[in-house]
Amino acid sequence: MRILHIVTGLASGGAERQLQLLLRHLPPHQHCEVLALTNPGAVAAALRAEGVTVHHLGMRGNRDVGALPRLARRVRAGRYDLVHTHLYRAGLYGRLAARLAGVRAVVATEHSLHPGVIEGRPVTRGVKGLYLAGERLGTTTVAVSRQVAQTLHAWGVPPARVELIPNGIDAARFRRPPADRAATRARVRAELGLPQGSRVIGGIGRLVPGKRFHVLLEALAGLDGAARLVLVGEGPERSALERRAAGLGVRDRLVLTGERDDVPDLLTALDVLAAPSTEETFGLGVLEGLAAGLPVWHSACPALDELPPGAAPQARRIPSEAAAYTAALRELRDHRDLCDPLPRPAAVGHYDIVRVAAELGALYDRLARGRADCTPADAGPPAGRPS
Repeated sequence: MRILHIVTGLASGGAERQLQLLLRHLPPHQHCEVLALTNPGAVAAALRAEGVTVHHLGMRGNRDVGALPRLARRVRAGRYDLVHTHLYRAGLYGRLAARLAGVRAVVATEHSLHPGVIEGRPVTRGVKGLYLAGERLGTTTVAVSRQVAQTLHAWGVPPARVELIPNGIDAARFRRPPADRAATRARVRAELGLPQGSRVIGGIGRLVPGKRFHVLLEALAGLDGAARLVLVGEGPERSALERRAAGLGVRDRLVLTGERDDVPDLLTALDVLAAPSTEETFGLGVLEGLAAGLPVWHSACPALDELPPGAAPQARRIPSEAAAYTAALRELRDHRDLCDPLPRPAAVGHYDIVRVAAELGALYDRLARGRADCTPADAGPPAGRPS
């Protein structure tokens, strides 16, 4: 089976990294290529290094309609059995191009959708109208969480056209024998300039307002001088966070790593992962923290909300307020030897990329056979059509 993934860009974002991870674990009979409409960045280079064919359309912007016939020709020339689009612009142009090229099976994953926000931008009447027009050109829309599926239904997308297949994490990358973990922890702390005896709080994600990392800076200011904050990621809020840290008197206790590919190593240096964002579509960073054996304090995580309460006992939901995080971190400091990892919770196995990729591969097979109305008998929540 030949599959083309069309994505808006291939910079180092969550949807782009998720695509890279899925391609490593899809069934071997599904041969995938990737096409970026624009910005073939770090993920494009990584995919090529892994042997994946990556095309670049060179689209100039959202209104570059001249790119549509070029995209349709590329799809037609590739003789693909299925097209899978990712992100808003790729979903609109990609589904239309696939139909023009005669591809019958067209999937789109909705990675980041809230009732009034899509991919961090407000949903206007025009944006919503274009989205729904494009959705009708596809076969199936994949929602990465029940919250996303519910938003799609509220917008008028029929439930029969929505499949619930979550994001996944490469759980195997976070498994470390005790001696290896201890050595990595010491090495990474030294590289980041973290005192070996310090208490280290971490946050993962793009440095954007929605992640609310300023809450962690304010919490840090309420902790003793042994506490450090490490933020893993890059984004437009970097300078603002640095200024805020300086104003709070904690700039020397803040470490900004920028974009990194060694997140599992970085997590060994932390004592707790904190995620103060209040609007998450899934909560991938929370799951990565759990996979690394960390206690996790979070303010929103749809991925955990969809599982039984006991699926992640070391995850604690608290308000996105500095005082709440300060109190929780003080409590953690007083009650746990933070060098030892916690047992891996059931939630990590549930969202293992091996399982998730198998669900997506099964969907591809059903659609390619023209059996879109069938669902696998053993599909359990959250995969399958939401009720």
